[in-house]
Amino acid sequence: MNTLTARRRHVLVLVANGHTNAQIGRLLAIHERTVNRHLAEIFQVLGARDRANAVAIALAVGELGVHQIRIPERQRDAA
Repeated sequence: MNTLTARRRHVLVLVANGHTNAQIGRLLAIHERTVNRHLAEIFQVLGARDRANAVAIALAVGELGVHQIRIPERQRDAA
């Protein structure tokens, strides 16, 4: 399996933390279409079918770590 570039990994971390493509574009100062292109390339590299699947695969193969995913306050308090 190919590894993700640093930029693609950054995009996927933002996806894993619940950001929309528009939000990711604003945070990274790139066009939303560029975010879409990065996601398409991420899906291809990981063999993923959608955003959730890409995050799950990336966690399973070590492209992302659980420490990179922020747990929302409401869920943390409920646990």
